[in-house]
Amino acid sequence: MRELPRFGAGLWHFASYLDRYAVDGYGPPRTTLDAIELAGSVGELSVVDLNYPFTPGVGLDEVKDALARAGLSAIGITPEIYLRRWAKGAFTNPDAGARAAALDLMSEAADVVRELGADYVKIWPGQDGWDYPFQVNHHDVWKLAVDGIADLAGRHPDLRFAIEYKPREPRVKMLWDSAARTILGIQQTGRDNIGVLLDFGHSLYGGESPADAAQLLIDHGLLYGMDVNDNLRGWDDDLVVGTVHLTEIFEFFHTLRINDWNGVWQLDQFPFREDSVDAARTSIRFLKAVHRALDLLDVDALTEAQARQDAMAAQRLVQDALLQSMAGDR
Repeated sequence: MRELPRFGAGLWHFASYLDRYAVDGYGPPRTTLDAIELAGSVGELSVVDLNYPFTPGVGLDEVKDALARAGLSAIGITPEIYLRRWAKGAFTNPDAGARAAALDLMSEAADVVRELGADYVKIWPGQDGWDYPFQVNHHDVWKLAVDGIADLAGRHPDLRFAIEYKPREPRVKMLWDSAARTILGIQQTGRDNIGVLLDFGHSLYGGESPADAAQLLIDHGLLYGMDVNDNLRGWDDDLVVGTVHLTEIFEFFHTLRINDWNGVWQLDQFPFREDSVDAARTSIRFLKAVHRALDLLDVDALTEAQARQDAMAAQRLVQDALLQSMAGDR
């Protein structure tokens, strides 16, 4: 049996949440330090992705100390370029001053990556896109998006930048909306330090096969990281991984294994009404079962079935591996 992977989580997994109905929040407010402490209490997480800026009043030295106490390290830093100031885009904002401010914030995040020894700056350009037909000139906004990320990566050639694509939300249509379009945009930048963080739920929600998207990114040498969660395909629900699309998550991890991709298995979940530590532990329990199932899967027989495109033979092999692995953890 292969060694277990490292498990990680976006620190927002342990935050408190708002929506347009429960505007008073699902639980008390939590600081960056509170969330780090909760993440550490899970017991099997080794890394976290942190939002930047940290919550008001929390400094970098405090974050370093909190991570050390919790037995955690940082894998990524996610600058908050999707807040109200950038409602019309970070890279594509019509206000050049707003674009410059976004690049400055992302450069600050790059400095934090260096200080914490993280792997990458994660770029989630949620406000870069449009809401209505005729709202934008499509050539111009795409050029701004590509030139902006190229500029950022060029300022920090020693670091890696991971774009997390998504079809929509908060914009009705996001520019970086799929694996294929994101690969195209990265190629147009001409930079070799830009890649992709593949969010399993975003891929589902966007109508992709996450396994196919992962293979496409691996084939282009661009899969820097990945997040796992689940949804009902109609929205980015960020449910606990494996609660809906069990077979597709298994295919996703099978694709990573056969390509010898050995990155962190990272949670990107929003347990609005559930205990966040319990949700993380439940997720890791499932991911361990997936790891066992990958060892149990008869890969040679699967390869033969796939060569014949024999769907039922492939399904039986997958079911045997999954059911055996689940039976082993009660």
